[in-house]
Amino acid sequence: MAALTIAAMVSAHSHAFQRDLRGIGERSDDDFWGWRGAMYALADALDPDSMYEVALRAYTEMRAAGYGAVGEFHYVHHQPDGTPYADPNVMALAVAAAAQDAGVKCILLPAAYHRGGRPRFLDPDIDTFLARVDALSIPHGIAAHSVRAVPAEWLTAIARYSDERDLVRHVHASEQPRELEECEAEHGCSPIELLHRTGFLGPRASVVHGIHVSERDIALLAETGTTVVSCPTTEGNLGDGFPPALAYADAGVPLAIGTDENLVLDPFEEVRELETLARRERLTRHALLARSGDLWTETARNGAHSLGIEDAGTIGVDLAHPRLAGVAREDLPRAIATCGSSAIVVG
Repeated sequence: MAALTIAAMVSAHSHAFQRDLRGIGERSDDDFWGWRGAMYALADALDPDSMYEVALRAYTEMRAAGYGAVGEFHYVHHQPDGTPYADPNVMALAVAAAAQDAGVKCILLPAAYHRGGRPRFLDPDIDTFLARVDALSIPHGIAAHSVRAVPAEWLTAIARYSDERDLVRHVHASEQPRELEECEAEHGCSPIELLHRTGFLGPRASVVHGIHVSERDIALLAETGTTVVSCPTTEGNLGDGFPPALAYADAGVPLAIGTDENLVLDPFEEVRELETLARRERLTRHALLARSGDLWTETARNGAHSLGIEDAGTIGVDLAHPRLAGVAREDLPRAIATCGSSAIVVG
């Protein structure tokens, strides 16, 4: 078997437990906010053993599909009624153990959550949240769930904590129009502007989704060196919309990918969808691939930077597979980004 070695992909944004929303999540066909109810019910049913089990299934599938590293955006912290476990990090440790057993490099991203959501997501104050992060002995960064889930002062504290400890920081932002309306009502600005105002943006920072953004928002992301993590199959499934990828490329904003709800675990599909959406954005074929020449490698590199790691290792792809058979050597980077699938992965 003729094989080519390429970079393993990075999923810079994952909620491992949401893998079990497959099918169930489609029962709610109205909007994101209706889907969220099904997600909450799934989250409330978890314990450390079932969290390990679903994460192991998700990561094993992820590894076989060509991912080598994952950023696990983790907010199922406590018992269902909100009471901390005896070990307050037991749910996080279950996820990390699953990743190790599946052979995937995992950077845990414990997410701060103070209002809304479910009781088991929430912390009463920023000091309690940061103390739990301090106690982690596994590779990790830090996250704020979203600008709607924490007060502005928490964003400032998390950014300061990240800088002091040289940790990456992540946040969901600008995913839904309603989110923008609520942020404008509370803070008088967009989510991206609030993140900038609180010092959250920066070269250690990643904004997940970044779909509904203004020219000013894009400029702030570019000026601060912030990465945007797009989750194309999830954003399509949830009806979120899609990011202005070419506007980001014009501004020099790095783009990584995430698997988010993990309904589809195929990095080739995510990369192809990102490219396809960029072409539709301006009705052009001169999109991300044409600019980079090797969109797969660039996306993997941006994902590694988002998680603060050097790389995610390598995988082999089968050059005799029908998806790649007959492709000239010099055209393989272009074919991998536009024709590949997880079926071509051989190791």
